[in-house]
Amino acid sequence: MSGRLAGKVCIITGTGGSVGRAAALAFAREGASVVGCDVTVEEAEVTSELVRAEGGTMISLQPCRLTDSSECHALVDFAVRAFGRIDVLFNNAAMAYFNWLEDITDEEWSRDMRGEIDLVFFLTRAAWPHLKTSHGVVVNTASLNGLLSFKTLGSLAHTTAKAGVIGMTRQLAMEGREHGIRANSISPGLIETNQTREQLKDPAWASAMLGKTLLGRLGRPEEVANLALFLASEESSYVTGVDIVVDGGMRVW
Repeated sequence: MSGRLAGKVCIITGTGGSVGRAAALAFAREGASVVGCDVTVEEAEVTSELVRAEGGTMISLQPCRLTDSSECHALVDFAVRAFGRIDVLFNNAAMAYFNWLEDITDEEWSRDMRGEIDLVFFLTRAAWPHLKTSHGVVVNTASLNGLLSFKTLGSLAHTTAKAGVIGMTRQLAMEGREHGIRANSISPGLIETNQTREQLKDPAWASAMLGKTLLGRLGRPEEVANLALFLASEESSYVTGVDIVVDGGMRVW
């Protein structure tokens, strides 16, 4: 353990997924006590086992439905009972739904807002008193879709929600300034996950998306996790209120 997060208690949501698992491993390697959660029980438990197999410290609460504010409070209580404090909140978990303006239903719209923006609000509000005490850090996962749109992707709700996460992060940084709380967001581009690997089987979609990436490849979950680690650590002590893009150069052309 090199100790970039030594002594820190870090909540990471969505640890059953690709980026969440990579972040749990990266944070634990740097000495953090990791508190994970997911709606998917088996995958979340695998992540905990992987962290502990490397000698790291991790506990996890699953299933945990962050779209329910009471379960967000339960996760915060779970972390504080185990470790006594919260230093970092990495709001990574989200569930996106895709559709076009003329096709999206009221329920689809509401479901996306719950699954991408309400859960960030609920959990941050629940953890805020503890972050004030620790002068902690919030890292939110936004998306490149919060900054630009793709003609091959019907992402009206997703784009709106992730733009909201970017705006919320800026406001959190402003409100947290008097308490020594920093807040930043990450906007990943095309990252290698089960979902994107399936989408890339469509030649038209693959050509349009990979063709916009200067590096000509998918991003790796570890590349997002490494940025989250930087933002969670004291190495970014003068960075707050910003959104950082991890997209292999998709916004350049």
